[in-house]
Amino acid sequence: MPADLAVIGLGHLGLPLAQAAVAAGIDTIGFDTDPRAVSELAAGRPPVDGSLTASEIRRMLSGGFRPTTNPAELGRVRTAVICAPTPLGADRTPDLGAVADAARALAARLRPNTTVLLESPVHPGTTEGLLRTLVEEGSGLRAGRDFHLAYSPGRVDPGNRGHAYATTPKVIGGLTPACTESAAAFYGRLTDKVVRARGPREAETVKLLETNFRHVNIALVNEMAVLCHDLGVDLWDVIRCAETKPFGFQAFRPGPGVGGHGVPVDTIGAHRPLRLVELASQVNERMPRYVIQRCATLLNEHGKSARGARVLLLGITYKPDLADCEASPAPEIARRLMDLGAVVSYHDPYVADWRVRDLPVPRADSLYDAAAHADLTVLLQHHRTYDLQGLAVKAQLLLDTRGATPAGAAHRL
Repeated sequence: MPADLAVIGLGHLGLPLAQAAVAAGIDTIGFDTDPRAVSELAAGRPPVDGSLTASEIRRMLSGGFRPTTNPAELGRVRTAVICAPTPLGADRTPDLGAVADAARALAARLRPNTTVLLESPVHPGTTEGLLRTLVEEGSGLRAGRDFHLAYSPGRVDPGNRGHAYATTPKVIGGLTPACTESAAAFYGRLTDKVVRARGPREAETVKLLETNFRHVNIALVNEMAVLCHDLGVDLWDVIRCAETKPFGFQAFRPGPGVGGHGVPVDTIGAHRPLRLVELASQVNERMPRYVIQRCATLLNEHGKSARGARVLLLGITYKPDLADCEASPAPEIARRLMDLGAVVSYHDPYVADWRVRDLPVPRADSLYDAAAHADLTVLLQHHRTYDLQGLAVKAQLLLDTRGATPAGAAHRL
């Protein structure tokens, strides 16, 4: 059955796009090569990462959304958006394998006049280079003449209800002016504002800048956290005061590490590395080790050794109130605690089972009892269900890496 849109890749980028398209009345299919994920969605069950709820998935299905693993469906759409994952490879550049696979699957069935869009995080030049080449070679069609080609950086913030898809401006950059306008016509049905970049490379670099901006600023405040602890300064009060400045400042907050899907890119192939981003990555990657240092020091100050200490980790996801554990610092922190000989357990309302080094980590059933019996409780993620005032009373020793507890109620990062 023909559809107006195919979303290729049903992850944290593709599903919100499909949701917005269905809500706008666009007949949408979702293509993914993972049969289990597709069958779960078809049955109305939400994705593991918690980016959409079960009720949202059911509304999409009732609105006509069809998840599929059948690539033949890709030859029946007017618009195709590639939202494949691009994790960093060993050389710290995006792994474009899934994008290439999606391009080949689409190219083999591409019809003339189709609009082909890429939303995956990629290095500048990917749309005009790899994607264009694969689609043209596989289809026999020419980009800019026989089909439209453009890039639009994904701007999804999972779990953030304050920034809906329709109110988040979409940046687009087409291979030709006609490609840009075709992309603008599509995204104009989903969002209130479309911003036209000069071309695909500019649009691709927008994503690079936005992601690196986040990591550099988190690195700055992480270094400030270490400095302020050494100086005996309350960083959280510093941030509270600084964010009252109405210009020239944006508040970022430290944490035990930087998780999520937006990974920093500090080198672009053979091009000059971004030295500031490279340094920021090093700072952020040190934060789990710093948390362990603080844990060991706190235990020692209270007459306890890390070896044999019972340590309870609270919140192991990368964002509050979501089940997504992508790049969460919790596994590294757990591994390092285990290396010190600590007995590690965890509690997270969104994660029923957790394994570290392929071994199950005990999950606390009763949060308050577990905190009362643990030698050290470490808050890694502040879920709204946590009563931190009550936890501070129950816990023998509480380290808050998120600055969420009331001043004086716990040791804060």
